[in-house]
Amino acid sequence: MIIYGIPNCNTVKKARTWLLEQGFNPTFHDFKKQGITSEKLQEWCTTFGWEKVLNKKGTTWKKLSPDQQERVVDQDSTVQILLNNTSAIKRPVVELGGKAVLIGFDEAAYETILK
Repeated sequence: MIIYGIPNCNTVKKARTWLLEQGFNPTFHDFKKQGITSEKLQEWCTTFGWEKVLNKKGTTWKKLSPDQQERVVDQDSTVQILLNNTSAIKRPVVELGGKAVLIGFDEAAYETILK
């Protein structure tokens, strides 16, 4: 199991705590420090939909210029903006067996998918 995110994100902290309390010991991938590939972002967008992978509620998205925001219209344009603005990725993303299975943190969804 791999959990992708940034360590100071409250949602990531909640998810990591929940996983540890349930006996999981996930590998943590800090995409701020370790980066993220275009291929991985494409995979997540295909799995969850690009609109869900892009976190429009966060400050990173809000700090982008209106012109940059307007150019995000599909999966490819989303991946391009996320490669340069990793904090705009919805987090955390949890992978099992190399496949993304969860995005964000919803305890009920985690219980359903991981139990």
